[in-house]
Amino acid sequence: MTPAVVLVSIGDITVFPGMIVTPSARMPLKGATWTTVDNSRTETKIPAYAIVLAILLFPLCFIGLFFLLIKEAQTTGYIEVGVGNGGRYHQTLIPAQDRQTYVGVMSRVGYARSVSM
Repeated sequence: MTPAVVLVSIGDITVFPGMIVTPSARMPLKGATWTTVDNSRTETKIPAYAIVLAILLFPLCFIGLFFLLIKEAQTTGYIEVGVGNGGRYHQTLIPAQDRQTYVGVMSRVGYARSVSM
């Protein structure tokens, strides 16, 4: 007996040829409906060390103000992915670690949608 080949894995949703396996149920792959919602956000802020350096170096020269141009991007939140078929539905939450997390999840969901047709 050969092991089943995993086509794609999205959070706790695993797609096999002909079948979707979730912690709550198994459902057929053909005709599955996939949904995604991006609940992440990216905030840009000036880090604390840049503010401290700007304050300390401002009296010496105006170059200390250039430290205020330093920006950090921080992404928080999650991406919801849901799949439904045959009266069953499962939803998983994937934490957004950076700006590219949504792109990666959407590419995996796009592939899962293409094999579900």
